[in-house]
Amino acid sequence: MLYTYNDCLHEYGGDYQLKKALAEQKLYKIEKGIYSSEKYASDLAVVSLKYPNAVFTDESAYYYHDLTDVIPEMYFLATRRTDSRIRDKRVIQSFVSNEVFDHGIIQMTYNDDTIKIYSRERMLIELMRFRSRYPRDYYKEILLNYRRIIYDLDFWKVEEYAALFAHGDNIMKIIETEVL
Repeated sequence: MLYTYNDCLHEYGGDYQLKKALAEQKLYKIEKGIYSSEKYASDLAVVSLKYPNAVFTDESAYYYHDLTDVIPEMYFLATRRTDSRIRDKRVIQSFVSNEVFDHGIIQMTYNDDTIKIYSRERMLIELMRFRSRYPRDYYKEILLNYRRIIYDLDFWKVEEYAALFAHGDNIMKIIETEVL
């Protein structure tokens, strides 16, 4: 299990006890401010704990939702526009306006790690909004996988999320022609 520095101080009662637990290998330092009860921790769990206000999006979300088999080289995180810049070489950050940031956030378990991620419905909207950003074959792979799960999606939510963005009606027309 992963802990922040503050969690460890609360658990062990002070910095001296924390250092003692590290020396006795009851606790392991993963990176600055992140500790684990086990010797190794997944990068996904570390990134998720280190940036609790961020949400997995873009290529990371498509991969974790099993919409592509392309493993992202980086972790793609969305944050509010007012949040601080993330200076982590493992992370690509995108800033989202405060009005639409919270819509579509779900908790997901992936390889025993719980992460905050945008839902498949929200990611369908994002795919249509930024379709020119992706290589054609990558876009088509995700699109074909959306066609495969079309009956599992909540289209009321898709319409709700599309309405949040400028040109939402155009986004819905594209979804109707390319996905349905």
